[in-house]
Amino acid sequence: MKTLSKLGTLVLIAITALASCKKDEHQLNMNVNAVTTLSAPADQASFSLSPGGGNVTFQWQATSTPDPVLYEVAFAKTGGDFSHPVYKVLSDGGGVQAQATISQDTLNKIASLAGIASSATGTMKWAVLVSLATNNKVSAQTHSITVTRPAGFAVLPAAVYLSGTATEGGSIQMKQVSNGVFESYTSLQPGTYHFSDKPDGSGNNYYIDDKGVLQLGTGSTTVSAAKKAYRIDLNFTVATTKITRIDSVGLYMSAYNTDIGTLNYIGNGTWENPKIPVTFFQFSWGRDQRYKFILHTDAGLEYWGSANVDNVDPAGQPASYFYVVPASNDQWSNTYKFPAAADMHNVKVDLYFQATGPYTHTATAFN
Repeated sequence: MKTLSKLGTLVLIAITALASCKKDEHQLNMNVNAVTTLSAPADQASFSLSPGGGNVTFQWQATSTPDPVLYEVAFAKTGGDFSHPVYKVLSDGGGVQAQATISQDTLNKIASLAGIASSATGTMKWAVLVSLATNNKVSAQTHSITVTRPAGFAVLPAAVYLSGTATEGGSIQMKQVSNGVFESYTSLQPGTYHFSDKPDGSGNNYYIDDKGVLQLGTGSTTVSAAKKAYRIDLNFTVATTKITRIDSVGLYMSAYNTDIGTLNYIGNGTWENPKIPVTFFQFSWGRDQRYKFILHTDAGLEYWGSANVDNVDPAGQPASYFYVVPASNDQWSNTYKFPAAADMHNVKVDLYFQATGPYTHTATAFN
């Protein structure tokens, strides 16, 4: 009986405690009060945007809603409304702070969505959305912002492909050098070519206009000259292009201070010479086997070699030993060394400027 009595007392205490907790529980007020004042940027503020530029801070007076709310900065066209904004940015702190830090690159993207063309100046408006559960309110104030967009594209492609009748055929992937910057070592022949961010051409298409500016659209560039090897450089951040003709690649041997053989373009970003006679140069201290490459282009000579100023013999070295990068024109710096077996023998040399993997080369000695 005592056990049952104690059990009953414990149940009664638990029920009382639960009832007490329910009485103290905070009742969530689903009403939302709109933001009344926008602080910064000031109404009709102007910004000249630049790729990779700094941030712009949007600030407002916090809502008087007593419960925690979520803030978003909403952007709309000057003639639009905020029921269907062109873009929304969550405020700092995961949406809880009364400010939003927005990069110039993001503002450039927003301006593009608002219909402002690259290299043009236009106006859009912004407001603050405050929400609690499913309820939300647009700020009582709206501000306009005028931006001058840089040349280039607000949304940069993640991949770029070259195609057309002037190309080597198919869809040729370009190498991404950095964000928005691509290049391709390839050949062009009489015909037309264009670019796409999808290998099948189903995405955004681009072309180079007659002023050398990269444009979005279904246009193309015409090639009338005979087939030649080129480096095609595209910079989507500023819409610039550069086409460099590569006439040949020289195998430069440091001790002779000249090319000892010429590599010719064979397709797919590859230059080759199947048979170059190599003789090491005799110095008083020994025989010298250092070499690198010279690209002979319509813009002048480009030296390519090792990332290391000085190198050891290639035997036992990792694949990275043979990687090629832009190098100094110094006679001795950034060179490789032929294997000992190459002395007074023929060497097959291949230089690979391909989209996948690092640029590299091979040098294989044979009788």
